[in-house]
Amino acid sequence: MRLSTRLHLASFAAALLLAVPVAALAQGSVGGQGDQFRDTSMLKLPEGAKAAIFEFEDLECPACAHAAPIVHQAIERYKIPYIRKDFPLSMHIWSRDAAITARYLQDKVSPELAQQYRLDVFAAQASINSKEDLQGFTRNWFTKHGKTAPFALGTDSLFGLEVTADLRLGERMGVQHTPTIIVIGPHGWTQVVDVSQLYAVIDRTLAQTPTSVAAHGGPKKPTAGVQR
Repeated sequence: MRLSTRLHLASFAAALLLAVPVAALAQGSVGGQGDQFRDTSMLKLPEGAKAAIFEFEDLECPACAHAAPIVHQAIERYKIPYIRKDFPLSMHIWSRDAAITARYLQDKVSPELAQQYRLDVFAAQASINSKEDLQGFTRNWFTKHGKTAPFALGTDSLFGLEVTADLRLGERMGVQHTPTIIVIGPHGWTQVVDVSQLYAVIDRTLAQTPTSVAAHGGPKKPTAGVQR
């Protein structure tokens, strides 16, 4: 066998070996037609976890507002990690500003207060129609919570750069819409297209390990559209 042929076969075999983990992670979707992602290398289960929820979120997105209470009740129920990425869509005029404020709260005040801000923005979403509306909402929100609103958090601030980094990550992955919700398990991941199927997907994912902590009797599902 010629040397060039042997080298070609060796390269082909190596490519097959490298493709095995990718194939193992190639999961489907639940609740509808899933997306064709370009790069899923970031979908990794946190160390020590049996399952995790990975989500790309837009604070101006009505579907995200609908999904948010369901997702967070699932996190509290199952005690699993939640990996959120901000993905403000270009068609939305104030979502990036809201995400930047949420990142400021997360980094400088507390993750809990940042989460409350996000949920409150979702709850008030229908009444926020401009950047000026968002600014008024945010000022009142900070006053209500006994905090001083930050001044001029632009896209070039540290918090703006964090949001941009999330956006670029989503673009690399091939995210097309929000919310993009994915449950990661020990053997791969599943995109949850219909958020009403989230609990079933988590149960199935947790059942993949012998020490499953899933509530197989099925946790009580929250009423769709409940706001907190």
